[in-house]
Amino acid sequence: MPAAEPKLRQTCLHDLHAKLGAKMVEFGGWNMPVHYTGILDEHQAVRTAAGLFDISHMGQVFVSGTAAEAWLNTMLSNDIRQLSSGEGQYTLLLNEAGGILDDLLVYRLEDKDYLLVLNASRIEDDLAWLKKSAVANADISFEPGAQAGLALQGPQAESILEKVFPAEFHFPKRNEILATTHGRHSVLISRTGYTGEDGFELFAPAEAAEDLWNSILKEGAGRGCKPAGLGARDTLRLEASLPLYGHELSPSISPLEAGLAFFTSFDKPEKFIGRDALRQQKEKGVSRKLAAFTTTGPGAPPRAGYPVLKDGKNIGEVTSGAFAPTLKTGIGFALLDAAHAAPGTPISIEIRGNLIPAATAKRPLYKRPAS
Repeated sequence: MPAAEPKLRQTCLHDLHAKLGAKMVEFGGWNMPVHYTGILDEHQAVRTAAGLFDISHMGQVFVSGTAAEAWLNTMLSNDIRQLSSGEGQYTLLLNEAGGILDDLLVYRLEDKDYLLVLNASRIEDDLAWLKKSAVANADISFEPGAQAGLALQGPQAESILEKVFPAEFHFPKRNEILATTHGRHSVLISRTGYTGEDGFELFAPAEAAEDLWNSILKEGAGRGCKPAGLGARDTLRLEASLPLYGHELSPSISPLEAGLAFFTSFDKPEKFIGRDALRQQKEKGVSRKLAAFTTTGPGAPPRAGYPVLKDGKNIGEVTSGAFAPTLKTGIGFALLDAAHAAPGTPISIEIRGNLIPAATAKRPLYKRPAS
């Protein structure tokens, strides 16, 4: 008898998504909404007003104790000593060879208390990796299903949340995280996101999620706010040239290859896992690099796995691709021979047997208008 398919996990907002008529898909072992009214509609809502995403599938791991700072600095590539209480940063979890095990956000909540937000598909592996190197006085806490996460993204995000939270609450600046309340529940709000727009990510107990979601949609209804799914999240993040784990990032790709060297601190006091391998790679140079691209001719949208050619020679492959609703062209990422990865390089993408002209481009492809 064939083995039963593993049951997909559901977030605490699953029933609400069903009521809203969401189309559900598998994502990293989770049953998640890909869209409600349509990807294009939701994409445009985020660019012009606001979109509300369920990010409860992501792992919220708390680390605390007198040794937490020093220990986390050996596990993560960036330097958390730079963070004051209420600040966060993008960072990487690496293996000994310098490959990327996960990309994540880490926040210093208090002097000795930290929050790590992990990719959903990496939670179990990340926890095992962290616990394998755990030390005394750096306690790791993760309760599956106990926490919810929402992301409100778009130019109207702050004006909507001003109606949801207490009047005296001052919203965080970029990459800051602050605590407030909604009803009887505590809520952490960070000014972060994955869309290229201004926006916020909210972390709260699972039992608070539905009321918080409904409150945001109610206050946002007159401002063009809509629930948004994974489909819009993907086109938004591609326009903003933000990598996705499992596509642009993996254990076989290093920060230097992915263009993420800025988030590796070679000079911090602690030696982080993978540092020596990255130093060697830095000295020798890398043979391949991740590049953003746009198509310059008509054709079907590029997709992951499509070959990339230069003068008839295969130089790499697409890692992610889509039609960009804002930019009105095909866009994506490709892992290319380093010699052909510089912005402005003409390339071709083989799509269904046809060569579609394209060019590598400077990141990000989309930058939100100055407010």
